[in-house]
Formats: sequence, C-alpha cells, structure tokens
Amino acid sequence: MVRASSNGSRSAPVVLAVSGASAQPLAQRALQLLLEADEAVELVTSRGAIGVWQAELGLRVPSEPEAQEAFWRERTGVSSGQLRCHRWNDQAAGIASGSFKTRGMVILPASMGTVGRIASGVALDLVERAADVHLKEGRPLVICPRETPWSLVHLRNLTALAEAGARIAPPVPAWYHQPQSIDDMVDFLVIRVFDVLGFELGNLRRWQGPPHQPGSPEAPCLDAPSP
Repeated sequence: MVRASSNGSRSAPVVLAVSGASAQPLAQRALQLLLEADEAVELVTSRGAIGVWQAELGLRVPSEPEAQEAFWRERTGVSSGQLRCHRWNDQAAGIASGSFKTRGMVILPASMGTVGRIASGVALDLVERAADVHLKEGRPLVICPRETPWSLVHLRNLTALAEAGARIAPPVPAWYHQPQSIDDMVDFLVIRVFDVLGFELGNLRRWQGPPHQPGSPEAPCLDAPSP
C-alpha cells in the first residue's frame, strides 16, 4: 500500500495499461483493487481496448482523460486512491518520459500486436512508449499476453521482451484455490499478476500444500499444482 512520507508526498504510482485484447474485465478488476488499496494509478487505455470494450460488453469508454476518470470511478465504485487517465496517443504524458518515476508497469491484457511492437522498439501509442521507457530505465514491466495458441512469432517476441527485462505473466487460471465463481477466478488472475510487483491486493487462498486427511498415510505428491 502507498504510504505518505514525512513531507506529505506519496510514493511513485504504478502504470496500468490496457491494450485491445479480450479479457478487459481483468483490467477493470485490477484498477478496482489498486484503488481500494489506496494506490496511485496512471491508467492508459489503448484505442483498440476502447473498441473491445464496446464490442464485447457494449460499454463506451470515454477517451478524454477527465471523462474517463469519472467513468472508472463510477464503474468501480471506489473513491479512494489516486487515478490519472491518459489519452491513448498522448506521448507528451508524464509516463512517456524516463524522468517520471513509477513503481512499475503492467499491461493487462496485452495484445500480440502490442507485444510485437514493444519487442521491436516501435511506439505508436502511449502504451508502447511507456513500456519502452520502463525497459530502458530498467523498471519492472509485467506483460500479460492474452492469446492462444502462441505462434513462433509470438514466442520470439515474448522471449525478446523477457531478455530485455520484462516479466511475462499470462493470465493462466488455477483451481487449487477452489474458485466458486468467475469473479473468484478473475481475482486470482489479477492478484497473481500483481504479486510479480510485490503488491498485496485483495484476498487470495494461496497454495499451502495438499490437505492432510486424518488417518491417511502421508505420501509425496508427485503431481502437485504449481503455485
């Protein structure tokens, strides 16, 4: 959680970028959990993401920053935290500069087009420019590709980004936490992504090993799920 320092300033924000891949509800839940944790968030939603919101969920996300902030505040129902929204193509924004301090950046979800352009050093919008900044500054960058199956081109692009310092965290579900609803699964995916940055978001039943049944012999589990 962000803490106020002795001079009243807050620690650096996290950049949450949303590209035009399916799985937009993951981005909304991530924003909601971050704000509930009183985090400072720099949000940039790509032009493609705005189109996906409308196509898949019938939602019109405003492109103007102030209108978009009001939209997300109302939709998440959270008034805490700090939120600053950016136009998808505003490459004069603070997060487009290496001198603007952040705690890291998460692209959730990440389209393979976005992945390919970042891997090639091409920045056509603010999502890609901010990612390029995080790579060059050596700051945490978490990329959550939402595509299946992955072609050899996808794999090579993701490998190039991993070699450049990015963490690749595809939203892969698990069942050891015994989800009872889609919302439970969404929370698992979002919280595990932000674990990479060391954030403590929401409540998650984490893997503690297989349950021991009284009276049953203890035996090594050869096929335990990966946490």
